[in-house]
Amino acid sequence: MPIDLEAISKGFDLQNGTQAAAMTSGKAGPKVLIFVSFAMPEATLQRLVDQAALAGATLVLRGLVNGSIRDTVTRMQALIGSRRVAVQIDPEAFDRYAITRTPTFVLVMDGAGTEACRSRACGSSQQFVKVAGDVTLDYAMKYLSRRSQGSAQSKR
Repeated sequence: MPIDLEAISKGFDLQNGTQAAAMTSGKAGPKVLIFVSFAMPEATLQRLVDQAALAGATLVLRGLVNGSIRDTVTRMQALIGSRRVAVQIDPEAFDRYAITRTPTFVLVMDGAGTEACRSRACGSSQQFVKVAGDVTLDYAMKYLSRRSQGSAQSKR
């Protein structure tokens, strides 16, 4: 069965329309990114897709499967199924947040920039907090929440 990239693109636009509208209105708030790889165990990927769908988190991949958008879309469709999950392919985000292993959970603070990076970790530590490891999104969010509150208090 051929892959309809236009339909996938339209579905992605519809799915992320609310998020994009919030971002352009200046009311985006913090966002959760989950950095993943297809080298991770299938059970871990399935769990993270489930949790991302429930939490509205975005899955982030470094690159394409076999260097092919078609292979990547096929693999993502098989992984996601009918769940509504935002997915980005963004190698610069791996540099921006100094991601060295997957899964890594990143809480990006409201108003943080998305500038291009020339070296690792170009975003400031006040713009995001992260934790890496094969943990649940709930655990990661509790950890990130404590870390973000600590960094907010240290700014005072």
